[in-house]
Amino acid sequence: MKVERGGVGGGQEGWEYYAAGSGESGKSTIFKQASEHFNASVQTDYCFHMTLKSYCSRFVMQIKLLFQMGFDEAELKSYTSVIHANVFQTIKLLIDGSKELAQNETQSSKYTLSADNKEIGDMMSEIGSRSDYPRLTKELAQEIEKLWKDPAIQVSLLSVNMCYMQETYSHGSKLQLPDCTHYFMEHLRRLSDVNYVPSKEDVLYARVRTTGVVEIQFSPVGENKKSGEVYRLFDVGGQRNERRKWIHLFEGVTAVIFCAAISEYDQMLYEGENKNRMMETKELFEWVLKQPCFERASIMLFLNKFDIFEQKIHKVPLDTCEWFKDYQQVTSGKQETEHAYEFVKKKFEELYYQCTAPDRVDRVFKIYRTTALDQKLVKKTFKLLDETLRRRNLVEAGLL
Repeated sequence: MKVERGGVGGGQEGWEYYAAGSGESGKSTIFKQASEHFNASVQTDYCFHMTLKSYCSRFVMQIKLLFQMGFDEAELKSYTSVIHANVFQTIKLLIDGSKELAQNETQSSKYTLSADNKEIGDMMSEIGSRSDYPRLTKELAQEIEKLWKDPAIQVSLLSVNMCYMQETYSHGSKLQLPDCTHYFMEHLRRLSDVNYVPSKEDVLYARVRTTGVVEIQFSPVGENKKSGEVYRLFDVGGQRNERRKWIHLFEGVTAVIFCAAISEYDQMLYEGENKNRMMETKELFEWVLKQPCFERASIMLFLNKFDIFEQKIHKVPLDTCEWFKDYQQVTSGKQETEHAYEFVKKKFEELYYQCTAPDRVDRVFKIYRTTALDQKLVKKTFKLLDETLRRRNLVEAGLL
């Protein structure tokens, strides 16, 4: 994410940020929250509509919900087709995944759809393959619900963390299931209502990969306050084939916000099934740190998706990832979650100092634990970030 220092329509001061992160890191999710508590200028509104047309992900939406005017009903309705597409895409992934597991696993029968649902599965797999998805009707939702409850994709209650998990769903690291899977599957009846209007939470869960560059402007001041400062944030595509589009945004940034999805230590890239997502994140962070145009920029590292991480860490060993091979479990429960998180945090800290020139190690470097769906946490994080950068400006001006 890039937040730009510069006037909007006449000399208003602001800051410039650039947000980086690999695909699915959640950087766009945090943007999504930005418009609920703070007013935006007319020009901001223009940029904000560009954002909606791009259907950027949760980071952008957090910014919109928190620092602008939120979503009106028309804007909420514009996400209906995206959410319905997510449902069809997800059920196809689950169907195809169960077929693949049935072919490759020793206990193949438990991954095979029941005879009653096989025809439904074939139909939904075909719909999920289309480029143009139909509206989610009550009838289609009922069919999808049957598949969701099929023994091959069966919900089983986990006593430890009281969340639902399916046989196929538990192999999400192999099947590339999106984070919205469980949420949308559990709300099928509401999503298919003829008068359905997406809620803010629905919009936050809605998933479309960021392509190209999406801009949003906002003022990060508190409620009922006015400020001449304007933040310009540019959300960029995180997938490998999108990164070549970033280069023209690099010069003169105040700070780089790098999002790392710490829950994805056991998952593979969409672009290459043999490449671990965390290893890709490590390489991308290293690359960003070494860019000459970022020598003077503050580095803000968001260790994102902590909510998923704290559930997963008790089921999937952290040393599944090559980068974390030296991790040693020392306890259990909440203490183990914190121990694992601190280990990951230390790895990123070590990488930062390895890749930063000696004369630049004293630049601002902060690490924040984030959950992109948690609006209060995102708001608090941005306030801390704002305070950090203001302090840096005072130091550079010789006032501190």
